[in-house]
Amino acid sequence: MNNKFFTFIVTLSSMFCMSQTYHFPEESSPHEGTWLQWSHHYQHGKTYRERVEQTWIDMTKALQGNEKVHIIAYDDAEKKRITGILEKNAVPLKNIDFKIYPTDDVWVRDNGPIFVKDDKGKLLIEDWGFNGWGDKFDSENCDKIPELIGKDLGVKVVNLNEEMVNEGGAVETDGNGVLMACKSSMISQKSGAIRTKGITQQEAEEMFETYYGVSKVIWLDGVTGLDVTDMHIDGFMKFINHNTMITMDEEDLLELGLSDKDISTLYTATNVEGKEYKKIYVPATKNKVKTAYGKQLEDKGSYVNYYVANNVVLVPNYGDPNDKIANDIIQKQYPNRKVIGIDVRNLYENGGMVHCVTQQQPIGL
Repeated sequence: MNNKFFTFIVTLSSMFCMSQTYHFPEESSPHEGTWLQWSHHYQHGKTYRERVEQTWIDMTKALQGNEKVHIIAYDDAEKKRITGILEKNAVPLKNIDFKIYPTDDVWVRDNGPIFVKDDKGKLLIEDWGFNGWGDKFDSENCDKIPELIGKDLGVKVVNLNEEMVNEGGAVETDGNGVLMACKSSMISQKSGAIRTKGITQQEAEEMFETYYGVSKVIWLDGVTGLDVTDMHIDGFMKFINHNTMITMDEEDLLELGLSDKDISTLYTATNVEGKEYKKIYVPATKNKVKTAYGKQLEDKGSYVNYYVANNVVLVPNYGDPNDKIANDIIQKQYPNRKVIGIDVRNLYENGGMVHCVTQQQPIGL
């Protein structure tokens, strides 16, 4: 074959592939189901499992009435154990589906499948790289989860493992072309926080534009090393729709570690039409969080890390005076869904809340 013609064909093929863009359905769009990675004892021991397990029981009970709950169990023994726990807690099993995959931990928002739709409306899975938040923790098992789910569901998987590491909790989209993220948890090249070695801001934005279907990326600097995630966006802001975000007041954001610059960027952010987002403010907990078993933690808790399901909204609760205030504020934003408080005190000790351990599957298969 003529070399020039061959080069032309390869170039044309590459252009065609890159012309395919994807759309990430917003969380509040109709779900087929929710994915959960159930806690187990194989990585962190039985005490860890037993302390956090009630959160999974409560989430499953709240979700199963209106959508499927896809529970990832470590092995058959764990599946049997979990089934017994659900039955003991009077949780109906009708809408519950089990998958047997080994996992390193519970954070399915970060390592799990990113369900998107192509330009024909077909549902696909994006399998981004996952490296344990910059190689801080084991990740080999969790990194395989999207591929395993795609194979089991018979859904095409777009393999992005060699292109970019991306954790689902590190990005927020407004469903209408805007994505917000922190540089610290996406493109930082500082030791201990590197997701994708050598990636530039422009390269990350091009990936987001193609694979999330956005046209505008808003960056906060974030704080590298502040926590395991290097400051995930879903801890302090969430888009309610393409005109409105929910976040926290300046004092709470400063206490969480945001800089004045980042707060200004957040508060003045605009949508694709150039209109500043309306802001709904929800407080942090009144007190620093104390676990359900009595350990005093060093930080207040965030209510922004909630999860929007078909007919319910699961809001992290802490046994704090501000639980009711936050639940009521969030309830007003979702009048057609019921807010259910989920006790996350013991989970919060390990760095996460409700949104961190849930992953939506949109209707579309």
